[in-house]
Amino acid sequence: MSDYDLDSGPDPAAAAAAEPEDPDPENPIHAVGIGPGNVEFLTKRGREVIKGADVVVGFGTVVELVAELTDAELLTCGYEDEAQALGAFGERVSEGAEGVAVLMGDPNHSGYQFLGKVEDAVDRPVRVVPGISAIQMAASRARTPLEDTRFVTLHKSGDIEPGLDRLREVVGERHLLVLPRPYDVMPGDIAADLLEAGADPELDSLVLEKLSHEDESVTRQPLGDLADHAGGDGPEDTPFSDLSVLAVRAP
Repeated sequence: MSDYDLDSGPDPAAAAAAEPEDPDPENPIHAVGIGPGNVEFLTKRGREVIKGADVVVGFGTVVELVAELTDAELLTCGYEDEAQALGAFGERVSEGAEGVAVLMGDPNHSGYQFLGKVEDAVDRPVRVVPGISAIQMAASRARTPLEDTRFVTLHKSGDIEPGLDRLREVVGERHLLVLPRPYDVMPGDIAADLLEAGADPELDSLVLEKLSHEDESVTRQPLGDLADHAGGDGPEDTPFSDLSVLAVRAP
């Protein structure tokens, strides 16, 4: 596997997006989006692929959601040990095991860094099985049609300034849907940044938390009021969950 320094590159997300998928791959493994945190939103195709796996790899909280759907060997990881877990996954795949990587939501919305690392770990093509994401659910709850919306994920390692620039460019002209980064770039911090860029403090903002979970909630307030929650870098510094999506509606 390659060593990635996400501050200086290369970014595995760029590698994952460098070429389209082979339309007829030979003996692929799969990267499955499992939904926003509730397996009721797992697609039928995703469920079938996971059920047929010999080995499943992913972050612990993601693997836990599908553990009862498969008899596969489960390789769980966090940020500190993902290289080891993916290395073991790559070895099993090279031996002929049917491998599945699981990602929260839809890999196309915020999973390309992990997808790129999976591709680097295996010697077989990787086919993405899209899923339902919290972004799609947030668009529904906030009534922000995706064709009229700019979506940016800040929930990643490395430089997020380009993502913030994309939001600043269109705030007030298009709806915004944003995945914050726990806990240093949370909804209040994003609101403060947009106000500094000239956004109208009266813009309608919604923080949508724990979408699809039993304790799902929506906090709606003017952007200027949301900015009062800026600052800090820990869970104690924000009223919002790490499972949050920010929506800012255009007039």
